[in-house]
Amino acid sequence: MNAASNMGLHRYATFAGVLAAAGLPLYIHAPKFYVDQYDVSLTAIASALLGLRLLDFIQDPILGWVVDHLGQWRGAFAGAMTALLAAAMVALFAVPAPINPLVWFILCLAVLFTAFSALSILFYARGVAKGDAIGDDGHVRLAGWRESGALIGICLAAIMPTIFLSFGFGAPMAAFAIVFAAFAAVGAAMMVHEWQGKTLVEPTNLRELLADPVLRQLLVVGLLNAAPAAVSSSLFLFFVEYRLGSADSAGPLLLLFFLAAAASVPVWAKVAHHKGAKWTLMVGMLMAIVTFSFAITLGEGDVWAFAAICLFSGAALGADMTLLPAMFSQRVKLVHRGGGQAFGLWNFCAKFTLALAAVTVLPALDNAGFSTREVNPPQVLMVLTITYAVIPCVLKIFALAVLYWTPIEETQYV
Repeated sequence: MNAASNMGLHRYATFAGVLAAAGLPLYIHAPKFYVDQYDVSLTAIASALLGLRLLDFIQDPILGWVVDHLGQWRGAFAGAMTALLAAAMVALFAVPAPINPLVWFILCLAVLFTAFSALSILFYARGVAKGDAIGDDGHVRLAGWRESGALIGICLAAIMPTIFLSFGFGAPMAAFAIVFAAFAAVGAAMMVHEWQGKTLVEPTNLRELLADPVLRQLLVVGLLNAAPAAVSSSLFLFFVEYRLGSADSAGPLLLLFFLAAAASVPVWAKVAHHKGAKWTLMVGMLMAIVTFSFAITLGEGDVWAFAAICLFSGAALGADMTLLPAMFSQRVKLVHRGGGQAFGLWNFCAKFTLALAAVTVLPALDNAGFSTREVNPPQVLMVLTITYAVIPCVLKIFALAVLYWTPIEETQYV
């Protein structure tokens, strides 16, 4: 712990927790919150998310360019974006919609997505220099701390609304938003000195960045590999409440899933050190496919069986979160391309899948006749099961195939 503290890895873990805690509610809690609170339709929410991701399509590469050219203004930029992130979260969940709820949803998320994108790109771009400065295994070691912190942040975000509700808070999401704002201030303060220093990766343009075939394939892997998580996270609360019939189990199941992921991170990192990152990641992806496929067989009351799936699929997630970003960071450094624009693309790929998932699976449920206010017939619940469990497994198989054919020298990453 002392060595990691001296290198500042605990700061990266804390700030990763802030970003992760901001990301989870946007796709798991926000859609259901606005459906329950304001009776906004799933199709309207899905369309709004797609439109906001089109905004990301334009702004993420621009933000990447900005990050590459910030220089001494990195700290001020990070502070301003963190303040916007916290304010938008409070407005989204803690402020009653002063205008049409769907319009308020869109405005809050537009600000939140912009701040989240800017911070994520800056954070991961700085990680390229940080990982290289650490030395041997630097990128995997940094990724281990960073993604462990992210998973802890996700765990807190997953369980806090349930805790607030159990303590009698009438508005648990509002309480979460306020606590998040305080957490963001702490994370920003810890990172003040980390934004300083010269970057080790020179700015470039997107054409030069995409000229590297391995980098292109890793972006495709990132896109395909994020899609299963996007689909399942968009439908998780609906699956637990309406397929398993146990809404009260959602918080503990989410916590189990992400705790398993957090506990698995150091194990995957150690295996990658000996076997190579690509081989280890492929094992993790295969484990996720096999484990999650059992969700297809579940029905009402199968909470304990689903808990086992959450445990093992969560452990598999630890490989995804740790090794794939580490491989991408190291490749960016090897080909000497701009960190900001590289992670602008990486960030966009991850978020685009979330929007694509929302705009496809949520309307599919709507069109099938899914209702949050009436009893759903078996055929509608089957559509929910297929979209939640079958589609992610198919997408993961494609991601695994692309990774298998990506020509990566393992010695570059261990």
